[in-house]
Amino acid sequence: MARVLAVIDGEHYAPVVRDALAGLDHEVVAAFLAGGTEKLRGGEEYGVPVVRDFDAALAELGPELVIDLSDEPVLPPTARLLLASRALARGAVYEGADFRFEPPALAPFPLPSLTVIGTGKRVGKTAVTGHVARLLARDREVVVVAMGRGGPAEPELMETPPTVDDLVALSRSGRHAASDYLETAALAGVVTIGCRRCGGGMAGATVDSNVMAGAALAADRHPDLVVFDGSGAAMPPIAADARVLVAHDVTSGLNPYRVLVSDLVLTMDEGVAEQARELTSAPVLTFDLRLRPLSPLEGRRTAVFTTGPAPVDQLDADVVHVSRNLARRDALRAELQGLDADVFLVEVKAAAIDVVAEAALEQGGEVVFADNDVLADGLDEALLALVPQEART
Repeated sequence: MARVLAVIDGEHYAPVVRDALAGLDHEVVAAFLAGGTEKLRGGEEYGVPVVRDFDAALAELGPELVIDLSDEPVLPPTARLLLASRALARGAVYEGADFRFEPPALAPFPLPSLTVIGTGKRVGKTAVTGHVARLLARDREVVVVAMGRGGPAEPELMETPPTVDDLVALSRSGRHAASDYLETAALAGVVTIGCRRCGGGMAGATVDSNVMAGAALAADRHPDLVVFDGSGAAMPPIAADARVLVAHDVTSGLNPYRVLVSDLVLTMDEGVAEQARELTSAPVLTFDLRLRPLSPLEGRRTAVFTTGPAPVDQLDADVVHVSRNLARRDALRAELQGLDADVFLVEVKAAAIDVVAEAALEQGGEVVFADNDVLADGLDEALLALVPQEART
C-alpha cells in the first residue's frame, strides 16, 4: 500500500467520491480539492482530511502516489499536467483513470556533476553545454557525457577535437557524423564521451540508452567535474548535483516538471522567461546566440549553413548564401547545386557532414565549423554558482 494524496473536485457528488476513495487499495492520507462547486452543498465528508494547498500537502504529507479522481472542466489537460509536474518534482507518481506518470529514475554519480537538459530540439541546448564546458574547463578538468539519437552503440571517448576529415571519414563509414557529442568535442575542446538513446517520455526518461556506461567511463578518468548533456527533451538518467534547463516552452506537457527540477533556466524568449519565473524561484535568464567561425574567414566568399536564426552580419566574410536547411536534406541538396563559394561555414548538426561537407570537398571549397556563442548577462556567474563545492577552485 502506498501513501496517497487524492485529487478531487466539486463537480462530483461527494458520496460518489467518498466511495471511490474507500475503494482504493492504498492509504489515502488526504484529498486535495482542486475546484468546482456544482455538486457541493456544504459540509461534505470524504472520509479523509481535505486540503486546499497541493504543494503544501506534497511537502508535509510526503505521498508516494497522487491519484487523480477529478475531471474536466475543473482540470483540463494543461492544468492536470501542471499538477502532475508538481507531484513528479516531489518524487511522487501521478496517475488517473487511464494514465500514469513516474519521475524518471536517476542514478547516483560519485563525482561533482552538472546536467544540461532542454524542452525539445533546436533550443540552443548544445550551445549552452559547450559554453558550460569551456567556462568550467578554464581552471578544472572537465569531461562531457553527451547522448543523442545518432550516438554510438558503445560509449565513445573523444580526447581530441575531431577535424573535418575525421568527421567525413566517420560519415562515409555509415555513422552519424554530426551527433551532439561530436559537435561538443569539435567546438568546446574538452574530453567528450558520446552515448546514444532511443525514445523519450513526457517527463524525459528514455526507452533505452547507454548513458550509464558512458558515466562509468567518465568516472574512471577522475575529472574535477562531469557535464551530462541531454538530448532533445530527454534527460540523462543521472542524479547530477545541479541541472540547467534550456527552454523554448515551459507550459506544454510536463515541461513544468523540467522547470521545477532545474537550478537555472535559460531561454531565448522573454515571454517564456516570465512563465518560468511564475513556476520557480531558481534564476531565469534570457540569452542570444551569435555565430562564430572556428577559423578566420578573411573576407572570402562564404556560404553559411545553420539550423537556426543566428545572425550572420558580424561575420568577417563576403556572405554569398545563407541556408537554414541543415535539417532538411532535400532542400539542402537543391541549394548546393551550382553554389559558388570559397568557404562553407557550417554548424556541426544534422546533414552538416554527409551533405554540406561532401559537396564542399567535391567543389574544392574549405569547410569551417561554426560555433554558437551564448550571450546572456550574468550567465557565467549563475553557472559558477552551481558548481559543487568540491569542484570549485
